[in-house]
Amino acid sequence: MGFLAPWFLGGLLALGLPVFVHLLRRQTTEPRPVSSLMFFERGTQSSTRHRRLRYLLLFALRALLVLLLALAFARPFIRSKAVLASDKLLLVAIDNSYSMNAKAGSAAAAAGSTRLDEAKREALAVLAGRSGAQKAQVLELAGELRVLTQPVEDADELRAAVESIAPGDSHGNFGELGRGMRAMAETVHTPMELHVFSDMQSSNMPGNFADMVMPGNVTLVLHPVGTATVPNWTVESVEAPGQLVDPKKARVIAVIAGHGTPAATRTVSVVVNGAVTATKKVDVPANGRATVAFDSLDVPFGESRCAVKIDSADGFPNDDASNFAVKRADPERVLFVHQATDTRSPLYFGAALAAAAQASFVLQPITPDQAADIDPTKYAFAVLSDVTFVPSILENTLLRNVQDGGSVLVATGMADSHREHIPVYGGNVADGHYYGRGSAADEGFSTVGQVDAAHPSMKDSDGWVDAKFYYAAAIDPGDARVVARLADGSPLLVDKQIGEGHVLLFASGFDNLTNDLPLDPAFVAFVDRTARYLSGEERLSGARVVDSFVQLRNPVNERSAKAAGNASNNAVTVDIVGPDGKRPHSLKEAAAADSFQLAKAGFYQIRFANGRDALIAVNPDRRESDLEAIPDDVLKLWSGSGNAGSAEAVAAEATAEERNNVSSLWWWVMLLVLMVGLAESVVASRYLGTQREEA
Repeated sequence: MGFLAPWFLGGLLALGLPVFVHLLRRQTTEPRPVSSLMFFERGTQSSTRHRRLRYLLLFALRALLVLLLALAFARPFIRSKAVLASDKLLLVAIDNSYSMNAKAGSAAAAAGSTRLDEAKREALAVLAGRSGAQKAQVLELAGELRVLTQPVEDADELRAAVESIAPGDSHGNFGELGRGMRAMAETVHTPMELHVFSDMQSSNMPGNFADMVMPGNVTLVLHPVGTATVPNWTVESVEAPGQLVDPKKARVIAVIAGHGTPAATRTVSVVVNGAVTATKKVDVPANGRATVAFDSLDVPFGESRCAVKIDSADGFPNDDASNFAVKRADPERVLFVHQATDTRSPLYFGAALAAAAQASFVLQPITPDQAADIDPTKYAFAVLSDVTFVPSILENTLLRNVQDGGSVLVATGMADSHREHIPVYGGNVADGHYYGRGSAADEGFSTVGQVDAAHPSMKDSDGWVDAKFYYAAAIDPGDARVVARLADGSPLLVDKQIGEGHVLLFASGFDNLTNDLPLDPAFVAFVDRTARYLSGEERLSGARVVDSFVQLRNPVNERSAKAAGNASNNAVTVDIVGPDGKRPHSLKEAAAADSFQLAKAGFYQIRFANGRDALIAVNPDRRESDLEAIPDDVLKLWSGSGNAGSAEAVAAEATAEERNNVSSLWWWVMLLVLMVGLAESVVASRYLGTQREEA
C-alpha cells in the first residue's frame, strides 16, 4: 500500500481537535446566591471528573472522520500485478502460406532451411519459455485460420502440433487472422498473448486495415522471419487452350515476371507429361515482366499434364512453373435443328464455330423431320433455331439430357409456334417487339442496354453495343438468370438451369433478318464462348488457383425435376483424385458434396455428377511470389507497439505494466467518510438532546 500525496498525512494532527472538544471543553456551573462566604473554608476543587472523556462513541466517530479525511487527501493505493503469466493464454500462430516455402535468410538459407522451418524453430522456443502452468494453443495461418490444439499445458502435444505444420500452397491473409481472433475473443474472455511467426508479406494484407485489428484482450507479438529482400522470378500466368483439335494451331502465351530482380535472360520451356517439347529465351527487364509465345503445342490425344517452366535462379524455386491441362480430341459435333426454309442461321452459326480460335466443334444441321431418332447424348450440345415444330420424342430426349448435364441453346426467332410453347425451355412467348415497325426506337431498331459480363457467354461482349435488333420475342425469365437485356429492358439472353444442365434462350434469331449480330465479329466470340460453356469445356478445362472451388453438381431445379417426373440426382457419386494420388472424400461425402475446394497445387482428376471427366490444373496464387515485406511502420501500427516484432521489448513492456499497475482506494475512503459522517450526525444529535435533559 502507498500514497500518491503522502504530504497530506500531516492532516492527522487534526486528531487533537476531537480530544480538545471532548476533554478540555469548558466546565460551566450555575451560580447560586449566598449571604456571606466567611464561614466557608478555602480549598482546591478537583477537576478530574471534568477531564474524563464522555460520549466515547461520538468521540470515536469524530476521530475516525478526521483520519479518513486525511487519508482521502493522501490518495492511498495498493500495488498489484494485472495478470499473472500463468493466467494468460499463449497463442502461437505459424504462417504456412506458399511464400513460406522460400529459403530463409543468412546461415539458415545456406543449410537449405525455409522460412517455415525458421518460423517453427522460433515458435518452439517461445513455447519452451512459458511457465509450466501456462496454457498454450497452436494455430495455423494461411488462407484461413486453423486451430490445431485446444488450450493445453502438455509440452509434448504442443511440440507435435508445431512440427506437424506442413508447407502449404495457399495465399496468406492477415485479415482472416484478425477475424479469427475476434471470434475467439467472444468465447475466451481471459487475456491472450498472440505470437505470429510469418514472413510478413505485403500481399497478405487485406484491403481494409481494420480487418487486421486485434480485440482488446489480445496482445500481439510479431516474429518476422526471412524478411530480407529476396529477388524472385516466376511464371506469372499462362494462356493456353483447354481443348484443342490441331496442335499446330494451338498457341501458348506465358508471362515471366521479376520481383526485386535485375535485368536478366531466362530460359522458358514447355513441358508436356514430364517431357520438354519447346524452349525459348526471353529478356526480363529489371523488376518487370516479359511475354513469350509458343505457336504450337505438341500433345497426344487425350488429357495431358502440361507446364511452363523457367530455369531456377533464385531462392524460391517453387514458383518457377505454372501448370495447365490440355485435352486433345476430334472436333465435337453440335446438333443444329432448323427449319428447312431457313438457310441463313446454320450458315452464320457454322461459320462462327469454324472461325473460332481452336475450332473444337463441327456443326451438324438437320431439320425437325430428320431429328426424331437423334440421340443428343452424342453431341456436345444442341441448338434449336427458330423451329416451328419439334417432335415430342426429340424434346423429351433433350429435356432428359439437360437434366443429366447436357445443354441446349434455343433461338426463338419469329416462329409463331413459340407463342404457345418454347421447346425444352418450358415457357412461351407473350408477344414480339418489332422495332423496325415504328416502335419506341425512332431508328427502327433497338440495341443492347445491359450485359452480365460475368456470364461465360458474355466475356467478350464489347462488340454487342453496336448490334442492331429489329425483332425480339417478349419472354418471361421467371427465376432464370438474365444475361443480356435490350435498351427497353426486354430480356434478350436468358440462362435457365434445369437439373444438372442449362437451357440458354436467345430472344431473337441467328439470321441477319431479326438482327445484324451475325454480321458482326462479336458474333464469333459469342458463339465460341457459348459453345465452350454449353459443352462444359469452360467449366472442366484450364487452370485454377489454389483454394478456389469447383462445382461438382448443380443444385437441382426442383420445379423442372418435378415436371419431368424425375427425382434429384444428388445421390450420384463423384470421384476426385488429388495431386497426391489420394481421394479426399469418403463414399458418403462423394455422394453428397456439391462443390470441392482445390487446396493443393498440381493436377486433379475429377468425375462429375453428370458423368463428365476432367483434368484440372491448380496453381498457387502468384501474389505469393512477390516477397516484399510489410513496412516496419505498418507492423508497429498493427502490433500497437513501438518495438513491433520484438518479443523482448513486449516482455519488458509487460513488466513495466505490472510495476505501474495500481488500484486507487480513494473512492472507498470517500465512501467511508460519507458513512462515518452520517453516523456522527446521528450520534451528535442524541448527545445534544442528553445535555438539554441534564441541564
